[in-house]
Amino acid sequence: MLNSDLVELSTILNSSDPEILSDDTLWNSAVCLLLYPKDGEYCILFNKRTELVEFNKGDICFPGGAQDPEDAQLSDTAKREVFEEMGIKIEDITLIGDLSETRTRAGFRIHPFVGTIPYPYKFKRSIEEVAEVLEIPIKLLLNPDNYQDKEEEFQSRVYYFNNHAIWGATARMLQQFLDIILKSGWIQRI
Repeated sequence: MLNSDLVELSTILNSSDPEILSDDTLWNSAVCLLLYPKDGEYCILFNKRTELVEFNKGDICFPGGAQDPEDAQLSDTAKREVFEEMGIKIEDITLIGDLSETRTRAGFRIHPFVGTIPYPYKFKRSIEEVAEVLEIPIKLLLNPDNYQDKEEEFQSRVYYFNNHAIWGATARMLQQFLDIILKSGWIQRI
């Protein structure tokens, strides 16, 4: 069951009209921006990819990946990938909204879902895919000392957390989410 903060966020997200890319040359994929209250503040779940994966070696990403033929819809892809990478049971994931799709240099169309999980949660990361689990407070990501704007194709902002950099498609989706919660005033009310 969602708390009132997440019900309000779901309403905000579902009142927007996310952009859907119509380029059939791109491979379909989905990610899940998972947020949850931890130690009195909302955190977002990221993972650092291993050097064993095909794409995004060593990058900080949201859990997610390519759509498989057995995935009826992209929300199934997002939940399956969260389970495979982080060990979060599909029935424990509650999707509360969508963000606009983005494309990658590798030729993927990423559909970002926003969701939540019960917390605390015992993550069971995939050793082959996930080198490290990162739980980053939203307020830290909003601090201008922790990001830098870039003027490059495929990259508008880079976020920094400890010794990690969040860039590329993940940073674009993150920035979109943070812009929504800032413009709506949701983050100031929690």
